Amino acid sequence: MIERSGTLQKHDRLAAFLKAYALRADYRGHGEGANLLIVDGEDAGGPTHLIYRPRSAVMSIEGMTVLAAATIDFSETLNPLVGALPDELRFSLALEPQLRGLADLIVSESIDRSCGGGTIHARLCEVIVVLAIRKSLAVGTINAGLLAGLAHRDLHPCLVAMHEDPARRWHIGDLAGIAGMKRGRFIDTFTKTIGQPPAAYLTDWRLALARAQLRSGRSVKAVAAAVGFGSAEAFSRSFSRKHGYPPSREAMAP
Repeated sequence: MIERSGTLQKHDRLAAFLKAYALRADYRGHGEGANLLIVDGEDAGGPTHLIYRPRSAVMSIEGMTVLAAATIDFSETLNPLVGALPDELRFSLALEPQLRGLADLIVSESIDRSCGGGTIHARLCEVIVVLAIRKSLAVGTINAGLLAGLAHRDLHPCLVAMHEDPARRWHIGDLAGIAGMKRGRFIDTFTKTIGQPPAAYLTDWRLALARAQLRSGRSVKAVAAAVGFGSAEAFSRSFSRKHGYPPSREAMAP
């Protein structure tokens, strides 16, 4: 029987995504084209809500005053984490003192526009987005998919392991051991929670990383080795099956 240690190890569930995909924020004045808004929705004279739409601009803010706004780019078309997030994350700042403190700083920088304010505003917006995503994981209400796996007490350590070391030759027994489960139960739990078997998920993660690396200018051969394929040929076959075109075309994408 596999037993879990009495002391639970902390695993950073977002680190691999932040390392693989650039997170950037651009100031957007009072909201046009923005997907991150800090608003006053209660005529409170200050920030009351944070709204983040990972994949599109915030469209409807009736009855709310925009106090600060930014466009957040987290490699939306490439990043599987962004694809897994809900259409909208909305937080009442009265219930989130940590977010409220950052929101106050962002609004202040938006108003003052002092020297270096643009850089400070951007960095604060990046921090508040990471915290918003972290809180969405902590809620743990997603029924299936990547977020459900990252929120799962037993599965998230093996997901973090795959994310952080995709080139390793992972075996089901290794992953089951990290999750503290027997092999059969691990495969069943992983598949039901994530929506696909462990091996298929690992392949998809490797291919997702590969797309970003190809666009950064790395060669097909170098990318194949970096993400865990035995050869450039094996990588090209898997990539073409997944996307319907060869990796060399991805390398030419803007």
